[in-house]
Amino acid sequence: MKATKRLGIWMDHSVARLMEYTTEEYKVKTIDSNANHLDNQDGLQHSESLLHNKEAQAIKAFYKSLITAVKDYDEVVLFGPTNAKTELYNLIREEHKYDKIKIETKPANKMSYEEQHAFIKDYFKKVLHYDSPFGK
Repeated sequence: MKATKRLGIWMDHSVARLMEYTTEEYKVKTIDSNANHLDNQDGLQHSESLLHNKEAQAIKAFYKSLITAVKDYDEVVLFGPTNAKTELYNLIREEHKYDKIKIETKPANKMSYEEQHAFIKDYFKKVLHYDSPFGK
């Protein structure tokens, strides 16, 4: 029987922190959207429409990299303070090759790394109905 791979993603529109739930140490990967890093000097020289298009392209690339990251998992929880998690959820559900992945969204405030890890541990502990291998 194949082991179930679980992933938690804390995200907003600027950054996503991917945390794999395993019996060993957490594997954490951070992905930046780069949408907020557009050069303000460009804004003075280009139209607002062009800047909006650049930001939209950066967000699209951000979501695409996250969609690619979830493909290897069986269960995923998306959580964070903005509606970015819902936007990503909807994009994933549009691609039917990901239909077998169980994905859930949960609201959450801004959190420290430790709070994010605790959230993942508690979430999967409740889903699995057993005590976490990470201890208390």
